[in-house]
Amino acid sequence: MLRSLSGLTTRGRCLLAAGVAAAVCAAVLNERDLLRVAIFVVALPLLVTVFISATKVRIGASRTLLPDRVQVGGSGEVQLDLWRTGRLPAGEVLLEDGVPYTLGNRPRFVVERLPVRRAVALRYPLLPALRGVHQVGPLRATITDPFGLCEFERELIAHSRLVVVPRYVALWGHPPGAGIGVGDDGSVRLHAGQGETDVIVRHYRQGDDLRKVHWRSTARRDEIMVRVEERPWKGGTTVLLDRRAAAHAGTGAGASLEWAVSFAASVCLHLRRAGHRVRLVTEHGQPLADAPGDGGDSYDNVILDSLAALQPAHQRDVTPPGDPAEGQELIAVLGTVSTESVHELNRFRPRGVRSLAVLLDTPAWAGESQAPSKPTTDAADLLRAAGWGVVVALPDSPMPQVWSELCRSGSRHESMLGGVR
Repeated sequence: MLRSLSGLTTRGRCLLAAGVAAAVCAAVLNERDLLRVAIFVVALPLLVTVFISATKVRIGASRTLLPDRVQVGGSGEVQLDLWRTGRLPAGEVLLEDGVPYTLGNRPRFVVERLPVRRAVALRYPLLPALRGVHQVGPLRATITDPFGLCEFERELIAHSRLVVVPRYVALWGHPPGAGIGVGDDGSVRLHAGQGETDVIVRHYRQGDDLRKVHWRSTARRDEIMVRVEERPWKGGTTVLLDRRAAAHAGTGAGASLEWAVSFAASVCLHLRRAGHRVRLVTEHGQPLADAPGDGGDSYDNVILDSLAALQPAHQRDVTPPGDPAEGQELIAVLGTVSTESVHELNRFRPRGVRSLAVLLDTPAWAGESQAPSKPTTDAADLLRAAGWGVVVALPDSPMPQVWSELCRSGSRHESMLGGVR
C-alpha cells in the first residue's frame, strides 16, 4: 500500500490532505455531513491508486527494429507493439522510448485505451547521423488515471541493439592485377606455372626461425636471407585504415576519420564483390575483418560491422610489427603521417608488390586551407619515391573520383583532378 501511495501526484496528495483536514474539522465540529464528504475525498485517491497499481502489471510490449542494421544517412524504423492482458481496463498510458540524439528525436506516444489481447502498433523513424553500435531504449510507460491523481512509471522493454554502418558508395574499375598480390598485370600472374619460384625474402633478424632461411638467395647475396611468406596462388588485397586520433581532424560526421572509414568500406565491398579476398587492418596491423571473395552478403556485414564499432586509437605514430599486408597488395587510407611513419610503412614492404595510398589532407578538414598542405605533400613525395601510388584527398573529393585516380596511380600514372591530387 505504501508503494502504491508513492505514485500519487501533487493533485492526489493535496486532495488526500484536504480530506484528512476535513475529517478533523468534522470531528471537532461534530458535523456528520462534512465527515461524509471527508471520507469520500480521502477514499477517492486511495481507490484510484489501488486500481492503477493493479492495471499497470497487465500491460505488455515488444520492440522491433526495421531493420537492425542501418547506413549512416539512411533511415530506419522502430515498431512498438503494446497490449493489455488483464480484465481491468488500463488508464491513459504515456510511452517514451530512449533514443540517442544521434538517431533522431526521442519519441513520445499517448495511448488512451488499450484493447484486450490485441496489440496496438506504434511506429517512429530513426535517422542515424553517426556510425556505431547504439542502444535503443529502454521503453518506459507512465500510466495515469483520468483525474490525474496518481501515476506509475514502469520499464516495459530493455535495450535493443542497432548497428549503424558507415556510408559507402559504388566504385568502378580496379588497379591492374588487383587482388593478385604482385605489381605486374594479373594475366601474367595467373598464367605463371605451378612450379615457378614464388617467395619473398628479407634480411635475417635475430630470433628468426632458421628453418626459413632461403639458401639460394643467401648464396647469391652472401648474407643470410629468410623467407617472409610464400604468396598463395590466389592472393588478395589488404586495406589499411589509419584510425589514429592524432592523424585526423574535424568532428562528428564531417570528420576526416569518418571520410576515411567510408572510403575504406567502399573499397572493401567493391573488391570483395569483384571476387577478391579482402583483409581489413588498422595502422598497427591489427586485423579487423577478413572476407573471402566468394560467399553472400554476410561477409559484407562482417566488414561493415567491424567499421561501425571502430574507435579512434591514441597512438601518435604508425608502428606496424611487420608487413601489415602479409605479402599481399596494400591499399592504405592514411591521415597525417610523419616521415618516421612513412619509413615504418616502407620498412617491411617487399619489392615488386603493389602499394597504394590515399592521403587525407587533414588540415583541410579543420578549415585551415583549401589546397594540400606541406606535410601532406612531403609524405606523398616520400611514398611515391618508394614506389607507392599515391592520391591526396580533400574534404570535397568524391570517393569514386579518388578511387579512379588510385587505380591509375597503380599503373604509375599521376594526374591532377579538381580536389584530388
